[in-house]
Parts: sequence; C-alpha cells; structure tokens
Amino acid sequence: MAPHPRQNVLTRALQEYGRLVKTLFILRYLLSADYRRRINSQLNKGESLHALRDFLFVGDKGVIRRKQYEAQTNQAMCLNVVTNAVTIWNTVYMQAALDQLRAEGYPVHEVDLASLSPARFEHLNPFGKYYFPIDQARRREGLRALRAA
Repeated sequence: MAPHPRQNVLTRALQEYGRLVKTLFILRYLLSADYRRRINSQLNKGESLHALRDFLFVGDKGVIRRKQYEAQTNQAMCLNVVTNAVTIWNTVYMQAALDQLRAEGYPVHEVDLASLSPARFEHLNPFGKYYFPIDQARRREGLRALRAA
C-alpha cells in the first residue's frame, strides 16, 4: 500500500519549515554579537554542569560498569542526588554572599548575575571523608558564617 500523496506534501512542507527556522537561527546568530554571547553563556553553564558531574563521579573513572540495569540506574540516580545537593548548597550560599555584598553597600549588577553558575566544585574534596552531625545541624539557625575573602 503506497503512502497517501498528501502525506508526502505535508512531510516536505514540515521539512522546509524546519530548514527555514534553522536558516533564521543561523542568520540571527551571525548578525548579533549579543545573541552569540548569550548562547555561549548558556553553553558554558551546561559545560560547567557536566564538569561538576565528572568531578563527582570519581568511582570507576566516570564509567558505569555495572551489568544489571537496576544497578546502573541506582548509580546514575546517586550521581543526580549528589549533583543536586551540591547545586542547591552552592545556590543558597551564593545568594547569601550576594545578600551580604548588597548589605555592605557593594554594587551587585543583574547583568553580572546572569553569568553565575551554581555548578562550582573548587571547594569540594571528592576523596575526603564527610561527617554530617545531624543534631548540630538541627540546633543551628540560619546558614554558616561566610568566609572573608
């Protein structure tokens, strides 16, 4: 049974529409330095998230070696949990640092905030031992004090 002729026309129309959208994107990209900077900034944020995941995934040098699907899924989900925990921690403390800068009278420009990313890991030691004193954390009110530069 041959495909209906209208389906071929619709398929070709959708393909041409896709080419048009791609052409408009390329032209906009080539003509606007600001657009290129914004795209590059977003790409850098994505790359920094990949770098964080690579940094955190130290076991087996970042390769999932488990044979069972469930074990592979567990390993990937654990990486997601740790990545999210680091990202949340960084976001909360970056906001606290920005609030402190504003309170001290330093100018904080919205343009500069657009280039910040919570996917930082310079302060982490993936090979260290971490201790989480739950009782102490429950008694604490607010965040830990920020370090002076």
